[in-house]
Amino acid sequence: MSRDVGQALPPANPEFTNAWQALPPARHFDRIATRYDALWTDTAIGRAQRNQVWREIDGLFHAGDRILDIGCGTGEDAAHFAARGVHVYATDASPAMVRVARERGVTATVCSAEELGRIGKSFDGAISNFGALNCVGNLPAVAVSLASLVRPGGYLAICLMGRFCAWETLYYSVCLQWSKAWRRWRGARYHEILIHYPTVAEVRAAFGPDFELRRWTGIGLLVPPSYVKLPAALVRILAACDRILAHLPPLRGLADHRLFLLVRK
Repeated sequence: MSRDVGQALPPANPEFTNAWQALPPARHFDRIATRYDALWTDTAIGRAQRNQVWREIDGLFHAGDRILDIGCGTGEDAAHFAARGVHVYATDASPAMVRVARERGVTATVCSAEELGRIGKSFDGAISNFGALNCVGNLPAVAVSLASLVRPGGYLAICLMGRFCAWETLYYSVCLQWSKAWRRWRGARYHEILIHYPTVAEVRAAFGPDFELRRWTGIGLLVPPSYVKLPAALVRILAACDRILAHLPPLRGLADHRLFLLVRK
């Protein structure tokens, strides 16, 4: 399983495989919250993938805007946008993650993606980075909640793990771990909770009633998932290649994540 993604899913570290399988997501994140940045955020791969997301979405939000961060984790994205003058209201299902985010000055509250409708605020846009919404069983219901929170014309940027990851299939095939090599292809994987891998068509259908999908791109095409250990210098080279290749339609569907940019109708 992919890291992370950084916010909703745990770093793909063999040390935590059993804990992840045995615990619900919020409790698992509570256990690793203080180590999460060391395991993912501050790694060469984690930084390269996040920087790629920021390059795509920085221009969507401006100083003075109010945005919602869904599955904020330790608040890395929220802090990034706050430093640019954007007002961020961050949420996460894990109380420990929220506590870490608050300690770095982020305005964060405990709230799962399924509970967004109770927020009762208005936003100029929303983000959800690195797989938070892969943990949601009813994506159309979340889309309805977001439609009530994001103003018309506001941007929604969501980064999800896709149905296929070339790195993952190749890596685990070489390791002869066939069930892991093909696990995303089944569309969902059970670990105490279901991790969903929605297709582009499923994302478009879930958000289509209230949002227009403007474009999507791959995140982590040549930069691998976090469980693939590479030298930092090589990761930087691969990240530079991703800036050119990850947008291309034949290749973007092979990436670790897919970043969808939508606009509220």
